[in-house]
Amino acid sequence: MFADRAKIYIRSGKGGDGHVSFRREKYVPNGGPDGGDGGNGGSVIFEIDEGLNTLTDFRHIRKYCAQDGEQGGKRNCRGKNGEDIIIKVPEGTIIKELESGKIIADMSGDNRRQIILSGGKGGNGNQHYATSTMQAPKYAQPGQPSKELNLFLELKVIADVGLVGFPNVGKSTLLSRVTNARPKIANYHFTTLNPNLGVVDLEGSKGFVIADIPGLIEGASEGVGLGHEFLRHIERTKVLIHLVDAASTEGRDPLEDIYAINKELEAYNADIAHRPQVIAANKIDAIYAPDEEDPILKIREEFEPKGIKVFPISAVSGQGLKELLYYVSELLSQINEPPTVFEAEFNPDTDIIVGNEPYTVEYDEKKNEYVVEGPRIEKMLGYTNLESERGFKFFQSFLKDNGILDELEALGIQEGDTVRMYGLAFSYYKE
Repeated sequence: MFADRAKIYIRSGKGGDGHVSFRREKYVPNGGPDGGDGGNGGSVIFEIDEGLNTLTDFRHIRKYCAQDGEQGGKRNCRGKNGEDIIIKVPEGTIIKELESGKIIADMSGDNRRQIILSGGKGGNGNQHYATSTMQAPKYAQPGQPSKELNLFLELKVIADVGLVGFPNVGKSTLLSRVTNARPKIANYHFTTLNPNLGVVDLEGSKGFVIADIPGLIEGASEGVGLGHEFLRHIERTKVLIHLVDAASTEGRDPLEDIYAINKELEAYNADIAHRPQVIAANKIDAIYAPDEEDPILKIREEFEPKGIKVFPISAVSGQGLKELLYYVSELLSQINEPPTVFEAEFNPDTDIIVGNEPYTVEYDEKKNEYVVEGPRIEKMLGYTNLESERGFKFFQSFLKDNGILDELEALGIQEGDTVRMYGLAFSYYKE
């Protein structure tokens, strides 16, 4: 069963907690702190596997979790890092955040490997908090929490040329004739239930990848039939070969068929409908109408004035295929656009939504510092990479948007005062 969509759950590893311990040796009765740091949690990494061409594996395994980092130990022993989990996907896979539908990554082109969820950073052991005034700190930093996401994976095949047309016009036959692909061929509608890819090799000219898109019917863009299930697979193509039954073997008008398919493409994505298109008028070996107007002439008179070249072919005998393929290769060589790569719209490091967990903002008179605590703050710190400029700005916005800065000012905070959040200290400066 071909699968080009899947829903999965991923979770990165939690950072190991820092350890609280003190040196205890025979002649050192009051040894200093020696609590080790926690190990980093494992990350969730997506990687392209050239041997895959569907998302079938994700029908059986839907949950992917990286390993947690180990907590620190005595004698400055650092906890072991959690192992990353690497998820293999076929080239062309779009990774989206399930709820919003926003794109996290497009696994195609130069993007062969990407960290989607970073593991939580291990917490510092108590040895890091020893100062001249606090020589025996009895606290350590907890490891950063894990991150989790529900993802929607969508495969959009990588092909230079898309082969479109009504069912039973000969697309599978053409593909099997000009490439190494071996699609199943039968004489009934929707025999092709998945896109087939094939490589066209041309002597003396650059070859290309062609995708046979399962037959469309009127209303496909609105969900009628099966064609709409596969329209996404022509989003990356640069040229369309529009195959039509010129002999009208099923009694349909080839001109009406062409307009009907183009209408569906326009309704689905106007950009696709306006890409370069070539008409392959198939089944010329079955044309027998001595007393009627030549159907090839009718198609040419209708579409060639609009800049759409028409090639009479027979996918069965091979007649006209050479001219068609060399023309398409030349057309591709004139298109300098880079392959379509979908831009990221969602960054898990900064865009994961934090719920309405409680928090407190208090002033500690003994330590002369302001303390901000609570599940919401702890979770936010775990999700945010404060070492990056973007992450730190995002965290500042979070404090402002949630009214935390207003509460600090209500308590009388002044510029230069210290704000502490779970082992992290910041100096307050008003923007």
